[in-house]
Amino acid sequence: MTANQSQSALSPHSSRIGIEEVPKLSQFVKRSLQALFSDAESAEAAEFLKQLTLETWNKEKMYERLASADTPETLASGVRRLRREVLLTLAAKDMTGAADFEEVVSAMTALAEAVVDRTVSVHAKELAKRFGVPHSPLGVPQDLLVVGMGKLGGAELNVSSDIDLIFFYDEDGECRATEQFPSARKIISNKEFYERLAKKIIPAISELTWEGFAFRVDMRLRPNGDSGPIVGSSEMLEEYLMMQGREWERFAWLKGRIVNGPVFASQEEFDIQKKNLWDIVRPFVYRKYLDFGAISSLTDLHAKIRLAAQKREASALTEGRNIKLGRGGIREIEFIAQTFQVIRGGRNPFLRERSTLKALSALASEGVLAPEKAKRLSEIYVFLRNVEHALQYENDQQTQLLPEDEAQQAKIARMLGLKRGELLSCLSESSEYVAARFDEIFQTKAEAVSEDWPLGWESGSVQVLPAVADLLRRKGFADCEGLAGAVLNLMSLRPLRLIKAGARDRMILLVKKTLDKLGALELKEDALISKDLLLERYLHFLEVIAGRPTYVSLLLQYPSAAERLIHVLGAGKWAAEYLNRHPLLLDELWDERLSQIDDYTPVDFSGYIERTRARLADIEEDDQETRMNLIREVHHARLFRLFLADLAGRLTVERLADQLSALADATLELAMEESWKTVPGRHLERPNFAVIAYGKLGGKELAYASDLDLVFIYEDDAPEAEKIYVRFARRLINWLTVTTSSGTLFDVDLRLRPNGESGMLVSSLESFKKYERNDDGTGAWLWEHQALTRARFSAGDPAIGAEFEKLREEILRRDRDPSVTAEEVLKMRERMHEGHVNKTDLFDLKHDAGGMVDVEFIVQYLVLRYAAEYPQLVNNFGNIKLLEMSAEAGLIPKEDALETVKIYRRYRKVQHEFRLNSPSLPVRRPAQEYEQDVERVKSLWQTVFGDRAASEISGTTEG
Repeated sequence: MTANQSQSALSPHSSRIGIEEVPKLSQFVKRSLQALFSDAESAEAAEFLKQLTLETWNKEKMYERLASADTPETLASGVRRLRREVLLTLAAKDMTGAADFEEVVSAMTALAEAVVDRTVSVHAKELAKRFGVPHSPLGVPQDLLVVGMGKLGGAELNVSSDIDLIFFYDEDGECRATEQFPSARKIISNKEFYERLAKKIIPAISELTWEGFAFRVDMRLRPNGDSGPIVGSSEMLEEYLMMQGREWERFAWLKGRIVNGPVFASQEEFDIQKKNLWDIVRPFVYRKYLDFGAISSLTDLHAKIRLAAQKREASALTEGRNIKLGRGGIREIEFIAQTFQVIRGGRNPFLRERSTLKALSALASEGVLAPEKAKRLSEIYVFLRNVEHALQYENDQQTQLLPEDEAQQAKIARMLGLKRGELLSCLSESSEYVAARFDEIFQTKAEAVSEDWPLGWESGSVQVLPAVADLLRRKGFADCEGLAGAVLNLMSLRPLRLIKAGARDRMILLVKKTLDKLGALELKEDALISKDLLLERYLHFLEVIAGRPTYVSLLLQYPSAAERLIHVLGAGKWAAEYLNRHPLLLDELWDERLSQIDDYTPVDFSGYIERTRARLADIEEDDQETRMNLIREVHHARLFRLFLADLAGRLTVERLADQLSALADATLELAMEESWKTVPGRHLERPNFAVIAYGKLGGKELAYASDLDLVFIYEDDAPEAEKIYVRFARRLINWLTVTTSSGTLFDVDLRLRPNGESGMLVSSLESFKKYERNDDGTGAWLWEHQALTRARFSAGDPAIGAEFEKLREEILRRDRDPSVTAEEVLKMRERMHEGHVNKTDLFDLKHDAGGMVDVEFIVQYLVLRYAAEYPQLVNNFGNIKLLEMSAEAGLIPKEDALETVKIYRRYRKVQHEFRLNSPSLPVRRPAQEYEQDVERVKSLWQTVFGDRAASEISGTTEG
């Protein structure tokens, strides 16, 4: 079978078999029809089945069918008859192609919910007639909370599945008579009431009568399993999960869902009781940190399950393939989804899906799984579940074993609209794909590591320093004594002594693997970093994460992430320090969206804003630190993701700056929204306030560590407006600059506001207009208008932003005296030279004559001088585009402009690379490398400024 044929076989078939074939393929259908008709294959029986295929079962219809069954006896009969009718309908529709997978599992889930809910209601009311209604000590009626686990909780129930249930109630207390149930004959505790109720519910649903059964009930997932109490309070559950909850129970509870409604309590009271339960379960399942340790737990669990499945298959009377528990089966797909959910779901609520298909979709949209992998796994999951249903339609048995008998295989294939060979081929290809993806994630194949380490190094013993140094020497390192000391210092850290033995063993293994990897690394001759420095940075990072075993687990479990970490640490000092400050970013090293970011990625952060808002909604409003941390973490993560794309060579410097600038805009928007909520006396839902960006952010040329040049403007007639917005601005600055446990966001510079450091922190729109227009001579200087060439609305009220842009255009399009304009621009350039004196023989790419600032001043002068005549120059398109536009307008020679564009791009690229290694130093390079570039820029400078240029910059081009 070709790949395309295999893919087609996985897809749902609109037509499978004729209705007359259904009883021939399913013993269950045949028996059911024989109970109704003398001949299961008669025309009458076929017509009955045909009519069933026109039926659609939903929860409302099922509730309606059971509504009149108000005694245990009538209900027992009603749920069994309903189950048979629903299953007959689904079998007929599914085999003939009239129902898809979603309809089948939705109907079975709805049936289980209706049966459970109605059974709880009828039997609870029967007990209440004798004992009254359970109440809390405060007099709130208490209801049984039936938690559906497994596929019932995930709303993806099989056609012949048992249902995993756990029974809880919210509070202890006693039963009491009520107006509806006034004849309580004996007072019993809530616990006793619900124990009696549970013992009635289970047989009412699962007991086999002459009419069959409704569902097999499995209670083994309750606390302490078969030996645990049949029902428990929320308090008991909290204590159990805290003290005894095991790792596998986190995965089980991931799908937990309350599947019944209120009987005695009001809907509001019942919702509170449900919330109390989930407030206990949620932090147990989803940890606040990224929980990579969950992988090892699930790996162990899966190994046990796979071994048990193999034993069952080996001992089965009829051998067959277990499509659920076998290698590459349904369970492995579920494990893939659940593992990623448990790892990341604590920090990302979008991943908290109970349905496997919805979880896979969420994992793709959140970048945890590549979309093509998630799509393929989803298709295979549906296919395997359809095979599972076909196996169960055959005789209404809970089986996942595909028999070896060829005739039986052909029958199952026929139910699916396939030939036997197609079915087996699809199963083989599907299981191989799933198993491969599973092994990628769980790293089931162990890597060998060198074992020639001296005894005692694991504890950091200084006595073995010579032996460790000798080992490092054999691996090709130079400063072996110094690095050996760093290794031993790492192993002697207090956090490593405090963590569990298993976690410490993983760190030991990681150090061994790291040294093996780096020792075998062959660096290029022109590499900017030595193996020694790379190992030094790696060891320093391991010191940072020494007390965080989950990160060590990640690096061990995902060799690709460990490889990327080496690449990042080797990229430069900035990246290494950034990762040390924010080790949470280690998670980004295995984000499968990394390869999707390139020059063609849209510069659109609207989704980023909405998703962050949704995550903020999951945090209490008054928990300011957690909210600040979240905004920092999502900002750091997105910035680091851009850095990784940059490191891979998928982003030009200009496109990277566009993305970083848009990220800053989005983060400013979020910080504004959050800080406004904390302002006392605020009188509006949203502030009439705008953030104006100048400098690098204004010109969309932001770098990784750039500060933000900002100006704040408001428009509000409220009497206390100025006081409120000053207070708001201070809070906003604090939100942006304060260091929390998750670091900081930006450094902020407000010196470009009207009147500089002596001016008001915020300006009203009218006062800002007055200042910029300077009609009375007390407002903006020309250099401030020059700064406007690189200013734009960044965040806040769009209406105020639009007013600013209109004002900016008005100011920049003024008719100006060419001589005065040139003179003022040159004076400003001279002041910048004086502030950045270069006393070395090196060329300062940014500040020396012929460097970046000269190019930027040329552009700014051209805008100020010619925008009145050429309004297109007002557009804030950046220096490169404005140079090209100036040439097109005939303001400067085209050849000079294009050459200067190339030089400016080269300058920016060199600056960008330099600052990755030396973020705080001026970018200075050997002058001879840039002689031609400098002369080109100076030539354009001379063309633009004429004879004035030489006099104004004389004496500033020398070291």
